Amino acid sequence: MAIPLAATSVPGSDATSSAPAKQVKASQKQLDSLAVKGRAPKTNYSRAQFGDGWELIAGCDTRNIILARDLKQPHVSSTCKVLAGTLHDPYTGKTIQFVRGANTSDDVQIDHVVALSDAWQKGAQQLSYTKRVQLANDALNLLAVDGPANQAKSDSDAASWLPPNKSFRCSYVMRQIAVKQKYSLWVTAAEKTAFMQVLAQC
Repeated sequence: MAIPLAATSVPGSDATSSAPAKQVKASQKQLDSLAVKGRAPKTNYSRAQFGDGWELIAGCDTRNIILARDLKQPHVSSTCKVLAGTLHDPYTGKTIQFVRGANTSDDVQIDHVVALSDAWQKGAQQLSYTKRVQLANDALNLLAVDGPANQAKSDSDAASWLPPNKSFRCSYVMRQIAVKQKYSLWVTAAEKTAFMQVLAQC
Protein backbone atom coordinates (compact mmCIF):
# COMPACT_ATOMS: atom_id res chain seq x y z
CA MET A 1 0.00 0.00 0.00
CA ALA A 2 1.39 3.40 -0.98
CA ILE A 3 1.28 5.84 1.90
CA PRO A 4 -0.29 9.24 1.06
CA LEU A 5 2.07 12.19 1.00
CA ALA A 6 1.57 14.79 3.72
CA ALA A 7 2.74 17.94 2.01
CA THR A 8 2.86 21.16 3.97
CA SER A 9 3.69 24.66 2.92
CA VAL A 10 5.25 26.39 5.87
CA PRO A 11 8.08 28.92 5.99
CA GLY A 12 11.35 27.96 7.60
CA SER A 13 10.52 24.25 7.65
CA ASP A 14 14.18 23.25 7.47
CA ALA A 15 15.44 22.97 11.04
CA THR A 16 19.02 23.74 10.00
CA SER A 17 18.46 26.98 8.14
CA SER A 18 17.33 30.48 8.95
CA ALA A 19 14.13 31.74 7.41
CA PRO A 20 14.51 34.34 4.64
CA ALA A 21 13.56 37.87 5.63
CA LYS A 22 10.45 37.83 3.42
CA GLN A 23 9.16 34.74 5.22
CA VAL A 24 9.77 36.37 8.59
CA LYS A 25 7.87 39.44 7.46
CA ALA A 26 5.01 37.26 6.22
CA SER A 27 4.80 35.55 9.61
CA GLN A 28 4.90 38.90 11.39
CA LYS A 29 2.02 40.07 9.19
CA GLN A 30 0.08 36.89 10.01
CA LEU A 31 0.76 37.43 13.71
CA ASP A 32 -0.52 41.00 13.53
CA SER A 33 -3.77 39.68 12.03
CA LEU A 34 -4.47 37.45 15.05
CA ALA A 35 -6.77 38.63 17.80
CA VAL A 36 -5.20 39.06 21.26
CA LYS A 37 -7.38 37.80 24.12
CA GLY A 38 -7.17 35.92 27.37
CA ARG A 39 -7.61 32.17 27.59
CA ALA A 40 -11.18 30.92 27.57
CA PRO A 41 -12.11 28.35 30.25
CA LYS A 42 -11.11 24.75 29.52
CA THR A 43 -14.71 23.69 30.21
CA ASN A 44 -15.85 20.62 28.23
CA TYR A 45 -12.44 20.06 26.66
CA SER A 46 -11.53 16.52 25.69
CA ARG A 47 -9.52 14.91 22.91
CA ALA A 48 -12.83 13.60 21.56
CA GLN A 49 -13.82 17.16 20.68
CA PHE A 50 -11.23 16.86 17.88
CA GLY A 51 -12.25 13.44 16.60
CA ASP A 52 -11.88 9.82 17.63
CA GLY A 53 -8.12 9.40 17.27
CA TRP A 54 -6.27 9.73 14.00
CA GLU A 55 -8.17 10.19 10.76
CA LEU A 56 -7.85 7.62 7.98
CA ILE A 57 -6.78 8.84 4.54
CA ALA A 58 -6.74 6.26 1.74
CA GLY A 59 -6.53 3.52 4.37
CA CYS A 60 -3.58 5.06 6.23
CA ASP A 61 -3.87 6.88 9.57
CA THR A 62 -2.49 10.34 10.09
CA ARG A 63 0.20 9.19 12.55
CA ASN A 64 1.81 6.90 10.00
CA ILE A 65 1.46 9.45 7.22
CA ILE A 66 3.41 11.99 9.30
CA LEU A 67 6.01 9.41 10.34
CA ALA A 68 6.56 8.56 6.67
CA ARG A 69 6.93 12.25 5.88
CA ASP A 70 9.31 13.17 8.69
CA LEU A 71 11.51 10.08 9.07
CA LYS A 72 14.46 9.52 6.79
CA GLN A 73 14.36 6.24 4.88
CA PRO A 74 11.09 5.05 6.45
CA HIS A 75 10.31 1.36 6.17
CA VAL A 76 6.57 1.04 5.57
CA SER A 77 4.62 -2.22 5.75
CA SER A 78 2.02 -3.39 3.26
CA THR A 79 -0.65 -2.32 5.78
CA CYS A 80 0.58 1.27 5.89
CA LYS A 81 2.48 1.01 9.20
CA VAL A 82 5.85 2.74 9.52
CA LEU A 83 8.08 0.05 11.00
CA ALA A 84 11.40 1.89 11.21
CA GLY A 85 13.27 5.00 10.14
CA THR A 86 15.58 7.76 11.32
CA LEU A 87 14.31 10.97 12.87
CA HIS A 88 16.46 14.07 13.01
CA ASP A 89 14.38 15.51 15.82
CA PRO A 90 13.62 19.20 15.31
CA TYR A 91 12.85 19.85 18.99
CA THR A 92 16.09 18.56 20.51
CA GLY A 93 18.47 18.19 17.59
CA LYS A 94 18.96 14.50 18.46
CA THR A 95 19.01 11.67 15.93
CA ILE A 96 16.60 8.90 16.90
CA GLN A 97 16.48 5.45 15.36
CA PHE A 98 12.77 4.67 15.35
CA VAL A 99 11.61 1.05 15.57
CA ARG A 100 7.92 0.24 15.85
CA GLY A 101 7.12 -1.86 18.93
CA ALA A 102 5.29 -1.95 22.25
CA ASN A 103 8.30 -0.55 24.13
CA THR A 104 9.78 1.66 21.42
CA SER A 105 7.02 3.37 19.41
CA ASP A 106 6.70 6.18 21.96
CA ASP A 107 10.33 7.18 21.35
CA VAL A 108 8.91 9.21 18.47
CA GLN A 109 5.55 10.91 18.93
CA ILE A 110 3.39 13.08 16.70
CA ASP A 111 3.07 16.53 18.24
CA HIS A 112 0.23 18.92 17.62
CA VAL A 113 2.34 22.05 17.15
CA VAL A 114 -0.60 24.08 18.42
CA ALA A 115 -1.73 21.80 21.24
CA LEU A 116 -5.40 20.85 21.02
CA SER A 117 -6.05 21.99 24.58
CA ASP A 118 -4.45 25.35 23.81
CA ALA A 119 -6.50 25.61 20.62
CA TRP A 120 -9.68 24.82 22.57
CA GLN A 121 -9.03 27.73 24.93
CA LYS A 122 -8.25 30.12 22.08
CA GLY A 123 -11.14 29.75 19.71
CA ALA A 124 -11.43 26.11 18.63
CA GLN A 125 -14.49 25.50 20.76
CA GLN A 126 -16.27 27.92 18.45
CA LEU A 127 -15.33 25.86 15.39
CA SER A 128 -17.53 23.11 13.99
CA TYR A 129 -16.68 19.54 14.94
CA THR A 130 -15.63 18.88 11.35
CA LYS A 131 -13.23 21.82 11.43
CA ARG A 132 -11.75 20.65 14.74
CA VAL A 133 -11.11 17.19 13.29
CA GLN A 134 -9.39 18.89 10.35
CA LEU A 135 -7.21 20.87 12.78
CA ALA A 136 -6.20 17.74 14.69
CA ASN A 137 -5.17 15.95 11.49
CA ASP A 138 -3.74 18.87 9.50
CA ALA A 139 -0.19 18.12 8.37
CA LEU A 140 0.67 21.78 8.96
CA ASN A 141 -0.01 21.26 12.67
CA LEU A 142 1.79 17.93 13.02
CA LEU A 143 5.45 17.02 13.52
CA ALA A 144 7.21 13.76 14.40
CA VAL A 145 9.35 14.60 17.43
CA ASP A 146 11.26 13.18 20.37
CA GLY A 147 8.77 11.57 22.78
CA PRO A 148 10.15 13.06 26.03
CA ALA A 149 10.30 16.54 24.46
CA ASN A 150 6.68 16.22 23.40
CA GLN A 151 5.71 15.19 26.92
CA ALA A 152 7.63 18.14 28.38
CA LYS A 153 5.79 20.53 26.07
CA SER A 154 2.39 19.02 26.93
CA ASP A 155 -0.26 21.65 26.11
CA SER A 156 2.01 24.69 26.52
CA ASP A 157 1.94 27.65 24.19
CA ALA A 158 5.02 29.59 23.07
CA ALA A 159 4.92 31.80 26.15
CA SER A 160 5.73 28.82 28.38
CA TRP A 161 7.60 26.37 26.12
CA LEU A 162 9.90 26.57 23.11
CA PRO A 163 12.00 23.80 21.56
CA PRO A 164 15.35 23.31 23.35
CA ASN A 165 16.92 23.25 19.86
CA LYS A 166 17.18 27.01 19.35
CA SER A 167 17.88 26.66 15.62
CA PHE A 168 14.34 25.35 15.14
CA ARG A 169 12.52 28.05 17.09
CA CYS A 170 11.91 30.26 14.06
CA SER A 171 10.31 27.40 12.15
CA TYR A 172 8.33 26.38 15.21
CA VAL A 173 6.73 29.77 15.87
CA MET A 174 6.10 30.37 12.17
CA ARG A 175 4.21 27.10 12.02
CA GLN A 176 2.20 27.93 15.14
CA ILE A 177 1.30 31.34 13.74
CA ALA A 178 0.27 29.80 10.40
CA VAL A 179 -1.97 27.26 12.14
CA LYS A 180 -3.59 29.90 14.33
CA GLN A 181 -4.32 32.09 11.34
CA LYS A 182 -5.67 29.19 9.27
CA TYR A 183 -8.16 28.21 12.00
CA SER A 184 -8.99 31.72 13.26
CA LEU A 185 -7.49 31.09 16.71
CA TRP A 186 -6.32 33.88 18.94
CA VAL A 187 -3.20 34.45 21.03
CA THR A 188 -2.64 35.78 24.53
CA ALA A 189 -0.58 38.92 25.05
CA ALA A 190 2.27 36.87 26.57
CA GLU A 191 2.16 34.46 23.66
CA LYS A 192 2.33 37.26 21.09
CA THR A 193 5.31 38.74 22.91
CA ALA A 194 7.07 35.36 22.78
CA PHE A 195 6.35 35.07 19.06
CA MET A 196 7.71 38.56 18.41
CA GLN A 197 10.88 37.88 20.38
CA VAL A 198 11.63 34.73 18.41
CA LEU A 199 10.83 36.29 15.03
CA ALA A 200 13.16 39.20 15.85
CA GLN A 201 16.02 36.69 16.05
CA CYS A 202 15.24 34.88 12.80
